[in-house]
Amino acid sequence: MTLPLAQLKVLDVSQVMAGPFCCMLLGDMGANVVKVEPPGTGDQTRRAMGFRLKGADSGGFLALNRNKRSIEIDLKSEAGRDVFYDLVRTADILVENYRPGVTARLKIDYPTLREINPRLVYASISGFGQTGPWAQRPGFDLIAQAMSGVMSGTGYPGLPPVKNSIPVADLGSGLLALYGILSAVIGREQTGEGQFIDASLFETALSLSIWETAEYWGTGRVPGPIGSANRMSAPYQAVRASDGYLVIGAANQKLWVSLCEVIGRPDLVEDRRFLTNTDRLQHREELIREIEKNLKERSRDEWTDAFLAAGIPAAPIYDYAQALQSKQASARDMVMEMDHPVEGAIKALGFPVKMGGTPQQVRYPPPLLGQHTEAVLAELGYDTGRIQALREQGAFGP
Repeated sequence: MTLPLAQLKVLDVSQVMAGPFCCMLLGDMGANVVKVEPPGTGDQTRRAMGFRLKGADSGGFLALNRNKRSIEIDLKSEAGRDVFYDLVRTADILVENYRPGVTARLKIDYPTLREINPRLVYASISGFGQTGPWAQRPGFDLIAQAMSGVMSGTGYPGLPPVKNSIPVADLGSGLLALYGILSAVIGREQTGEGQFIDASLFETALSLSIWETAEYWGTGRVPGPIGSANRMSAPYQAVRASDGYLVIGAANQKLWVSLCEVIGRPDLVEDRRFLTNTDRLQHREELIREIEKNLKERSRDEWTDAFLAAGIPAAPIYDYAQALQSKQASARDMVMEMDHPVEGAIKALGFPVKMGGTPQQVRYPPPLLGQHTEAVLAELGYDTGRIQALREQGAFGP
């Protein structure tokens, strides 16, 4: 069955996380993704990051690069650039995450490639975007979380700053770049021309700070860390039972009254400190102390069942092993296996969005470095002799 993006050809000229994640999602939806990698080393995530299984590639690389084919091209060589330009002529989308200015020096920037292919949708993902006084700063998730305010609002009051353990700026910028790419592809149907997309980790992290910026503009107060709590509702956070933690979400007055009934504390409904949601937010610490006095009487799972039976959102806090092994993850195919030419059968996260008419599939496992160089060039019409001549000219590295 033809996947929805099967008509699109993507050049993945990115490394590490944001760009590769974006291109993997395009590949999952059927796009023909060609990963253009530096000869000899490839995407730096292959070697520099994460653990290894059997082969030379890291677990991190394997997690971010399914449904792609790999070609080695030395973009610093004239012969390599000429090959790359031929790829560009047949491409719909290009994704890169060099520091601003590098693509111009390599002669693969958008103005250059637009002359070759006016229909090209060209997405750049960087730390702070292509303009502004911070444009040349390093583009790392940690830096973006720090300078966007995200770290200032994460963790607990009085303790050192904490970053979100999930790289929200990296992964989020990949998602927002994808949103821009697909919008540009749809727009191209009307105009016949592609366009340049400028995405950044900083703006992504800032744009996800919805409650925090609303609080700042609404009150003039700078939001600080509040642990697992919510800035708009209480109780809406992790609480402790006799044997561990669960989360509860009594986000409106009806749920709050029901929660008081379940824990056997109807007195809290009339307590002046907790009459309204605004009152509960102002006295959040006292509120949680009162709730936990009763929660210590029963186990996490007992309380979870009791809350759910009363229609109150609640859940145990699972670690990753418990989440991956859960019946829900199994029912939704969120753990799958891929056959890799070196690793053998490897586990991977499943497709997070299910397509009813055109279900996704793993068409290619994460590629070995340069595994598809000859095949991709053959699709451009290169014969064996030309490929060998280009190899001798250094197009694919020394």
